[in-house]
Amino acid sequence: MMETSMLIFMGAIAVAVVVMAMVQVVVLLYSTRVARRVDRLLDRVEKEIQPLLGSINVASGDMSRVTSLVVAQLERADQLFARFAGRFEHLMSVGQDAVVEPVKRSAAVLHGLHVALTALREAAPEPAPERTRPKDEDQDQDRDKDQDQDQDALFIG
Repeated sequence: MMETSMLIFMGAIAVAVVVMAMVQVVVLLYSTRVARRVDRLLDRVEKEIQPLLGSINVASGDMSRVTSLVVAQLERADQLFARFAGRFEHLMSVGQDAVVEPVKRSAAVLHGLHVALTALREAAPEPAPERTRPKDEDQDQDRDKDQDQDQDALFIG
């Protein structure tokens, strides 16, 4: 009995080992199949990404070229503005010497003339007051003006 039970246990162990081996073979085959699919997927992704990576490389090259051109243009603009500022300062100093100084001198001369004329006016005698007319003469003149205006209105010509 012991021998038969041992034989049964040994048979069960052998069947379990065979089943385990079959499961391992199935898992191995399935893993191989999955590995092939993953490899094909990677190849496909690589083929599809390759042009994109090429475009990215070209774009990055273009961007670096554009960046260097922009830097060069900014440096030229900086030099241009520096030259402009220097020339503007020179122009302002020349303008100061050529315009402002003569204007200051002319203003001083005009001020001197003004002072001289004011002094002459103060030293000159005052003019005689104007003679006043009597009221009757003013009224007569007003009447004469009114008559002249009336006659001008009646003139046909």
